[in-house]
Amino acid sequence: QVQLVESGGGLVQPGGSLRLSCTTSGITFSVIDMGWYRQAPGKERELVASITRGGSTNYADSVKGRFTISRENAKNTVYLQMNSLKLEDTAVYYCNAVYTYLRTYSYWGQGTQVTVSS
Repeated sequence: QVQLVESGGGLVQPGGSLRLSCTTSGITFSVIDMGWYRQAPGKERELVASITRGGSTNYADSVKGRFTISRENAKNTVYLQMNSLKLEDTAVYYCNAVYTYLRTYSYWGQGTQVTVSS
């Protein structure tokens, strides 16, 4: 059974930093593409950042230069380093894993709350 467990969310002041972690189990981490999504109240879930199994990264325009996604295959973990946080970064952040073999499989974590507030 594939599981994704996020951690690292919390309350931070504007301009502060947080690092989210997502650890997977039940799947070979090195062959999956990983992503971080977020969903704010009343809004649709949106892609924040993604990293392929080869290490290529992609970012939403709203977080470029502030957020960094990385992965540590030995620990089956993907990270999202968030710096210079803004009020509008407040959302539930979800980890996503995508695996393609004959068809595409997509798995989600339970989400972790990030609140940016003064």
